[in-house]
Amino acid sequence: MTSQAPVETLSRRPKRADACRNFDKLIEAARATFTAQGTDASLEEIARTAGVGIGTLYRHFPNRQALLEAVYLEELEKLCGSAVGLSDQEPWEALATWLRQFVGYAATKKALATELMETLGKESEFFQTCHRAMRDAGGPLLSRAQQAGAVRQDVELIDLMKLVGGVATASAGDSTMADRLLGVVLDGLRYRAAQ
Repeated sequence: MTSQAPVETLSRRPKRADACRNFDKLIEAARATFTAQGTDASLEEIARTAGVGIGTLYRHFPNRQALLEAVYLEELEKLCGSAVGLSDQEPWEALATWLRQFVGYAATKKALATELMETLGKESEFFQTCHRAMRDAGGPLLSRAQQAGAVRQDVELIDLMKLVGGVATASAGDSTMADRLLGVVLDGLRYRAAQ
């Protein structure tokens, strides 16, 4: 199974080319609008920004919740897909690169996740599937780095996910601080022989 498979089970991407183009335009407009204005942004404005009518938005996303889920899933698919693309890199670099991408993902999707958790619940099938996708994507990167002797053996993926989430929360959009904090985390992950 690829790292993207669990996410795709939730995705509602249309099949027709014209519908797919409109879907992509709406996702991009929603991502930008939600980032700039928050999750309460006007759906009419999102449709206008995408260059489609409000009816087209509602054909793809029957309500705000469906649009929030779709934007969240698109970002998750990108993050999970990037893990597959990193498999050619040296194990430590692959893991460190993916964790840097994870920080960016966590920072930008915090508002979406908060809104979705309030309506769906943290233990919902939606979030369980998303967490499985993250484990399927990041788990092999961590295992490779551990097998190469680059990362401590006592680290689990859930530890990394919590650390990266903490970095994203603590840095609150300050990329310089996020880089510095992630550097500390990465230094702590490295395997060092007993002195």
